[in-house]
Amino acid sequence: MEIKETIGIDVSKLTLDAHIHSNRQSTVFENSEKGFAKLVKWAYANSPHSKDHILFIFEHTGLYSERLSEHLSKEGIPYSIVSGLEIKRSLGIVRGKDDRVDAARIALYGYRLRDEVTLFKSPSRTIRTLKKLLSLRERLIRQRAGYKASIKEQKKVLGQKDFKLLFKVQEKMIRELTVHIDALDIEMEANIKSDRELDRIFSLLMSIKCIGKQAAMLLLVYTEGFTKFKSARQFAAYCGIAPYPHQSGSSIRGKSRVSQMANKNIKSLLNMCALSSIRHDAEIKGYYDKRIASGKNKMSTVNIVRNKLVSRAFAVVHRGTPYVNVYKHAS
Repeated sequence: MEIKETIGIDVSKLTLDAHIHSNRQSTVFENSEKGFAKLVKWAYANSPHSKDHILFIFEHTGLYSERLSEHLSKEGIPYSIVSGLEIKRSLGIVRGKDDRVDAARIALYGYRLRDEVTLFKSPSRTIRTLKKLLSLRERLIRQRAGYKASIKEQKKVLGQKDFKLLFKVQEKMIRELTVHIDALDIEMEANIKSDRELDRIFSLLMSIKCIGKQAAMLLLVYTEGFTKFKSARQFAAYCGIAPYPHQSGSSIRGKSRVSQMANKNIKSLLNMCALSSIRHDAEIKGYYDKRIASGKNKMSTVNIVRNKLVSRAFAVVHRGTPYVNVYKHAS
């Protein structure tokens, strides 16, 4: 698709501020199905370019932009969703807040990068459902962890007899949260089983040693069924486990390091999978012991193991066959 026109959209809870880049026309629509239809009709009628060369572009704003994304996907209209941080870094910081100005900046950003913009494809309904369930699960996990940490410290300092109710309420909250987390796990697995393709990918991921149900579910959701990322390296960068060089001129010659811009949830889970594989996977354990014996850094070695697991996941999915432990057969 040759992009000659961009329509920047600033999405808020109730309204959509739209801006046509070429002629700088702006207007406001309702954030509703009727509003979406009017927005598209207005853009096509007022842009000097053919609709075959028009790209709609907006920031990801969670629930507020999700319905617009679904509508454009359903109608087969090309669009792209970008990060607000990317736009700020590209165009600079603006003082104040104006939705109309924001829409113009989004349109400008899209036009400048029109040759590099990736067209967005809305994930399947099952993936969207799984994302919402996973988001709730992660919130409950954080709440439970907070109660566990709190009660642990309180028991060290406070008397058991004087604060029975304090401990009892928190322990009950931990149990209740655990019940809800388990229920979400069951619901997520049921959703995966209901989708033949996702169930196939889930089974392939489970064939990899030390990748359990939780890791397989997260990999499935965050990769959107292994359609969002083209390679293991791209996903590793998203997780914050891909090493990048750290050097500048002649004064900085540091070791490669990972970026702190990462999805910490999947990174943490991959770390647990890596530590488990170091203990239970003979091939990984042998590799780890050999590197440590040669004086290599432990954390950098663990990070290599994390990358190995991601590479295995992408390999089995792209190949379409379960993981085969060659090391086991060779020994």
